Amino acid sequence: MNVRAQLSTLVGQWHGTNRLWVSPHNPVRESETTAAIAVAARESFATVTYTWEDGGRPQDGLLIIRNAPDPSPEDMTWIDSWHTGGKFLLLRGETDNEGRISAFGTYAAPPGPDWGWRILIEAATADRIRILMYNVSPNGNEALAVETEYSRTTAVRSESRG
Repeated sequence: MNVRAQLSTLVGQWHGTNRLWVSPHNPVRESETTAAIAVAARESFATVTYTWEDGGRPQDGLLIIRNAPDPSPEDMTWIDSWHTGGKFLLLRGETDNEGRISAFGTYAAPPGPDWGWRILIEAATADRIRILMYNVSPNGNEALAVETEYSRTTAVRSESRG
């Protein structure tokens, strides 16, 4: 499924499992997660508002995805109570040949060079979504940091208003 072309069909409530790797050498931290997907600005954007936990502490976040066929400097904005430190992470994205949205941004990691963060969103069906997040070292090595798998719990009909 082409996620960008079908964002409005993904509107609804979602439930699943969140897996967090703090480092490749540490065990995975797993928790339940919920999400709500909506569209905004005449379906020009989709929002994914989600919750998860780490060590029993509630966490939450928001992805804003630009719904347009051509990439721009800011195709996705991400905030997360655990990951982004009270800042916006702006990512440039594209739809790959499998229909997934892949977006990349960078963040400061003083005293060294900036690191990268890649978010990949795939929808195998209209009722299953997977979001992968990778930490990317300055030399380009990627490590899976977050894997979230969602199943639809309810759908909300999306209507464009003229």
